[in-house]
Amino acid sequence: MTLIDLEELSRFSAGARQFATGAAESSYRLALDWATSVVGEGVDLVQAEQLEPGTLCVAVSLVGSTTAMGEHLPRGDEPERAVRALERRLGERAGAVVALNLSAENALISLIAAATLRVPLVDGDGSGRVFPLVEQTTYALGGMSPAPLALAGGSGQLIMLETEVGRVEELLRPVVLAAGGWAVVACYPMAAADLARVLVPGTVSTLIRAGAPGAPRSAAAPFGMRTLCRARILSVEGSTGHDAEVSLPSLPSSIVLREQEGMRRLVRLEAHNEIVLALADGAVVATVPDLICMICTADGMVVDVDEVKPGLEVDIMVVKAAPAWHTEAGLALGGPRAFGIPL
Repeated sequence: MTLIDLEELSRFSAGARQFATGAAESSYRLALDWATSVVGEGVDLVQAEQLEPGTLCVAVSLVGSTTAMGEHLPRGDEPERAVRALERRLGERAGAVVALNLSAENALISLIAAATLRVPLVDGDGSGRVFPLVEQTTYALGGMSPAPLALAGGSGQLIMLETEVGRVEELLRPVVLAAGGWAVVACYPMAAADLARVLVPGTVSTLIRAGAPGAPRSAAAPFGMRTLCRARILSVEGSTGHDAEVSLPSLPSSIVLREQEGMRRLVRLEAHNEIVLALADGAVVATVPDLICMICTADGMVVDVDEVKPGLEVDIMVVKAAPAWHTEAGLALGGPRAFGIPL
């Protein structure tokens, strides 16, 4: 058993930013300050197998816009209110918290939940990276349902949602928007024995190691990473190449870049919430479920697809997804076709 104290929190938060796309600086700092204020003497980090098999475990995450959380501040009780509401619905106390994913604020929200509830945080998460939909998790791949789930908003809202698998996102999104653009969700209630079977294990401790001073960025990519090229952004364009029936909470776009070294290829990145496809001189060189991201060469920070600007020089990196995402079921849920790319 490991204790996440203030020192470990600093490393954890740094590791969680290494490949975090869509992280707003204001909300990330807010979440870090929030976690610092509640971590106290520390939060126990446990392996799922260390828990009693029947222990109720709950996934906790931020949903909605990180920018909205930075503008519409939390009261501070959102994680606890969401989990307590789910406990009342289930008639059972949660014995551990687990992350939905470990990207920037989401990593910290799960830690905040464990600290305020005084329960352990499980060493793992439901993706090994981040996907835009609550239903895109290894928990779902393993047959677990996100519902029933509870949402706690920053203005005191508390919403319980029960629906069949496959409809959670379409019902969840308008509710989050009505709640102010962001909320904390408690979802995927499951026994520890099931969690041990379906989570991506060891990712919390991996990010703690990756956030240590001097650790290479590759330390945050346990399944491997590669650099496609260094390139300069030429333009950002609207894209019509995606399936209109695919329902994702963003509009598609294309980012055109010129490789700065070697063959000086023309690179095109297709984005829908995140970069889902990379082409070099028309040839496919990377796709989801692997994480494709742009790292600014000037400051080493991940460039959000909504904030790209012509003239910016970036390294295009590909982080290999957990093995579960490269199965037939994983590709169906998180591969190119899930984002409307007919590959």
